[in-house]
Amino acid sequence: MCNKTFRRLEHLSIHQRVHIGERPYCCNVCKKNFTESGSLKLHQRVHTGERPYCCDVCNKTFCYKGSLKDHQHIHTGERPYRCDVCNKTFRYTGSLKDHQRVHTGERPYRCDVCNKTFSYTGSLKDHQRVHTGERPYRCNVCNKRFSDKRNLKVHLRVHTGERPYRCDVCNKTFIQISSLKVHRSVYTGERPYCCD
Repeated sequence: MCNKTFRRLEHLSIHQRVHIGERPYCCNVCKKNFTESGSLKLHQRVHTGERPYCCDVCNKTFCYKGSLKDHQHIHTGERPYRCDVCNKTFRYTGSLKDHQRVHTGERPYRCDVCNKTFSYTGSLKDHQRVHTGERPYRCNVCNKRFSDKRNLKVHLRVHTGERPYRCDVCNKTFIQISSLKVHRSVYTGERPYCCD
């Protein structure tokens, strides 16, 4: 089916389950199914809390060897995963995979209420709050609540006075990049000069 080759017949048999959808190993806690017994054994650490891999720098522990390896890039500064389109680099394979959707336009996450699609699970989660009305992020200064962490971050600038976006023509500063973009339109078309 895919021409992949194996040294041992039993490994071929295990692999073929991918194509036929066979998942004979079932977790007795959450009922998730797996193609291999080893995958089930690793998965069960989620339920047992077993975290046998420890970072020798900060002592943080992990369920999986690969998770420890990815984590260690934080300490080394290494970003070994490179996008073959734009050369941007990432610490984690998952981050690279998410990023590549910028180039492919893939939007695999769909809202089950309005069918809007998203490139990232986090974006879908944030969007779903439009339907639920949930506003879990609270400003610790004025108690105003937000459905999205980014909106809270922007709001906090009202209290801190931070204005990180600067016009490169007149040096006027803005709390939000969208405000800077509107301001820049002053320099195009009929309004070529900055006005306060």
